[in-house]
Amino acid sequence: MPFFFDQMNRRIEIPKRPERIISLVPSQTELLVDLGLEDRLVGLTKFCVHPKGLKKQKSIIGGTKSFHFDKIEALQPDLVIGNKEENYQEGIDRLSEKYPVWMSDIYDLEGAFNMMQGIGEITGTSEEADTLVQKIRQNMNITQPKLGSAIYLIWKDPLMVAGRNTFINDMLQKAGFENLVINQRYPELTVEEIRRLDPDYLLLSSEPFPFKQKHIYEFGELLPDTKILLVDGEMFSWYGSRLLYLTAYLKKLQTSFN
Repeated sequence: MPFFFDQMNRRIEIPKRPERIISLVPSQTELLVDLGLEDRLVGLTKFCVHPKGLKKQKSIIGGTKSFHFDKIEALQPDLVIGNKEENYQEGIDRLSEKYPVWMSDIYDLEGAFNMMQGIGEITGTSEEADTLVQKIRQNMNITQPKLGSAIYLIWKDPLMVAGRNTFINDMLQKAGFENLVINQRYPELTVEEIRRLDPDYLLLSSEPFPFKQKHIYEFGELLPDTKILLVDGEMFSWYGSRLLYLTAYLKKLQTSFN
């Protein structure tokens, strides 16, 4: 029986080419479509917003950390694709008792490329995955200017930031920012701690907390010497085919610095 190893080094038996796939992660859902697998994708989460309109055509199996097991059972998947960080272990363990579950575990761009090629291998779309990886490499083969130090907020109450050993941290570095938070992966910080770090930029992500224009004014009063920017969280945290658009986004973002 054919078997594969996922990014958590779990041995997954996939006896035949998957025809009924469930994706538990938004960025990987978009990737599956871009690999030409939309017809084989039968279930996804309520957060799988790309490509537009896909949710109306597929079954919603819950969120990334709350699965509706009855809906998954009804779909009879022959492959489930998840992610260690975005999904919850109890749910993944339960699904793994009944279905082949392939898990990604991504901390940097190379890990994202490995994920794309791994999914290509298990779905019979290796050629498409290799082409996608090559395109992203070419797009990102541009030296970004050094922009200065930054802190990247992902949550409001409490204030949580993206730190070391995260995919966001790797994207910040590739964008030309120096991440000042390197002691933990997703630590909580107070405004006073942010003041002491004295970042050139405070980046307010659009997800998972939906920071808005009003928060720029709020943080601007608290941190008058720091430039406050709203940034597209998908561009910094989605590790699938959305990476095709990252370089163009960064060029657009840099125009707002002037």
